[in-house]
Amino acid sequence: MDKKVKYSDKYIRIGLNIAYYRKLRGMTQLQLAEAVNISRTHMSNIEAPNIPTSVSLDTLFEIAEVLDVDITSLFDIKK
Repeated sequence: MDKKVKYSDKYIRIGLNIAYYRKLRGMTQLQLAEAVNISRTHMSNIEAPNIPTSVSLDTLFEIAEVLDVDITSLFDIKK
């Protein structure tokens, strides 16, 4: 089974968590993308609720650092 399909709901949940904490910090997608050195388009895809987008652990660690949240907060994928 394709891992992207297999884990798509988890990718989406992680992206929604990132969007939640980004908005809580008053940041735009562009500001967060620039802070972690990725394109705004990639950040938008990560956060999109209809596009399951995988993201590297390095990028997740950087996002968590910039958002000043524990990395485990991004992995809170309970429904």
